[in-house]
Order: sequence, then C-alpha cells, then structure tokens
Amino acid sequence: MDSKARITAQGAYIPSTVLTNEDLEKIVDTDDEWIVSRTGIKERRISEKNEQTSDLAYRAVIDLTNKYGSNIKDVDFIIVCTLTPDFKTPSVSSYIQYKLGIENAGAIDINAACAGFTYGLYLANSLITSGVNKKILVIGTENLSKITDYTDRTTCILFGDGAGACLVEKDEENPSFISVINGSNGSKGKNLYASNIGSILDGSPIDKNGLIKQNGREVYKWAVSTLPKKIKELSESCDLNIRDIDWFIPHSANLRMLESICERADIDKNKLLTSIRKTGNTSSASIPLSINLATQENKLINNQKIMLFGFGGGLAYSGLIINWNLDKKVN
Repeated sequence: MDSKARITAQGAYIPSTVLTNEDLEKIVDTDDEWIVSRTGIKERRISEKNEQTSDLAYRAVIDLTNKYGSNIKDVDFIIVCTLTPDFKTPSVSSYIQYKLGIENAGAIDINAACAGFTYGLYLANSLITSGVNKKILVIGTENLSKITDYTDRTTCILFGDGAGACLVEKDEENPSFISVINGSNGSKGKNLYASNIGSILDGSPIDKNGLIKQNGREVYKWAVSTLPKKIKELSESCDLNIRDIDWFIPHSANLRMLESICERADIDKNKLLTSIRKTGNTSSASIPLSINLATQENKLINNQKIMLFGFGGGLAYSGLIINWNLDKKVN
C-alpha cells in the first residue's frame, strides 16, 4: 500500500449522561447479567436532547488540539464518518469547517456505518498520497440514541453516542499506513438498517420509522464467518504474520462477537482493544474511542503495528494495518 501520510494526533468526546444496564432494566425486560453475558456492555453515553452529531464531532476535534497542540487552521480537507448526520444537508463536515474556522477546506460526509472511520482514514491516506491534499481531519461521530428503539430490548442495550477524530498529515519519511482491505456484501444489508426515504429493501418492505433495525443473529454469523478470513488476507497482503500485530482494534460491536473473531483469526485476546464496556456500540465512533481509551491507558507506543477493522451496516468492512507514530505522548 503506497502511503505518504501519517496520523499525527487523535481526540475524542463522549457525552456526560450515562445509561447503565440498571437504567435499562426499568425500560425493557432485561437485566445487567443478561446484557453483560451477551455483549460485554456495562453502560453507554447518551447525548443531551439538543446535542447534535456535529456538536460531538466539534468537541472531539477540540480535544485533539488540546492534547497535541495541533494547528488545524491549515487543514485542507475534512471527512466526517456518520450514519446520524444532523441534516440530510448541510453536511456535518461543512458545519464543522465553519465551527472550527477553517477557511480553505473541502468537506464531505461518508456513510459506511460501523466501517466508516476506517474508510475515512483510507480515503485520507489516498488523497494525501496522491498529492491532492496535505492535511486532513477524519472524524467518526454518532448520535445513535436518537435513532434507537427503546422498546426493542435486542437493540436498545447496544447503542450509545460519542465521537473521535484523527489528524492525518503528509509525511513521506514516516508514513502510518501499511496495508488495507475493503469490501461489502450488500445482499445482507436488510439485516441491519435504519430507514430513510426508501420503503423496500432488496424487494422486501421495511419498517419506515427511521430507527435502527437489526437481525443480530445474522449479523453475528456474517461477522464471525467473514472477518477472520479478511483479517488473514489483510496481514498476508503486507507479509505480516498475525502475531506481528501488536494491537487489534475492531469496531466495538459486541464483545462476545469480537472474542469469537479473535479465536477464529488466531489473535491473542490480550491484544484486543475496545470501547464497548463503557460506551457501548457507537458505530463509526467506536474505533477512535477505542484508540483514545488505549492512549489514556498508555497502551499505544510509537512504532507498534496496529490493525483497525471496521464492519457493520452495508454489510461493509474496511481494515487497515498502521504504524502507530504520533507526534507526542498523551498526558
């Protein structure tokens, strides 16, 4: 994989309101033991009523600048990864450009659901390596509580809100990006959706209430049968043994699912980093939230090889192997 780009900073934001498993016991027929045993989730963060997806994204970028002292005024492109934009238009990225006072930046939103952030990083590397751009903000931000059905105990226990961001800059001498794999299986898209203007998906009528609908069993089967093979392909594409990977940071979908994927892919579970326990499933925000948590715990060290793997709605997937080489250590 050709690369002239390096990840130089990261930041994150989670709302202050906590929704615990005990709280959910008062809403639906569930309990803490049932939730933890099946998902690994203890709590999730919930945005305020008037807190928009762009607000979460903005605060994640401010956290990035505060921690790393990064100058973002010369950012020339902004990629926001989300399936919960404030509006159909204007885009979240355009509003972020305005809020941050960045004058000369292109701005796009992309929606690859839970694979969004890794796709965003992939696009940032491609744009910089091609010579079109020099400095790109990639933000994963989700307001999933706004589209969660709190009468459905199979989905409402999963989702939370949050945002994470990375700064990607031109660096020909010490690039971050080593290898990539992307793909999708649209034939299984009906197993995980949130409706918009369409009323039929793959020939079948869908629930048009705009809330998340998931066939958890089918998504689980797809993930544990597909991802181990793709993880192997990704590592072999750059002549690495899976044991050469220092950390595995997948989308924090469900801890039991991730443990099964690790077992089938021969990944040491001690190398698994997630954000699932305290923030739940935050879709495109889960990988940058996991990165942020790992930096806080001083687990990520420069020159470590990290595999990021996003997967979910689509059903799409996107994996990256990166060399971790940020400018500064987080306090």
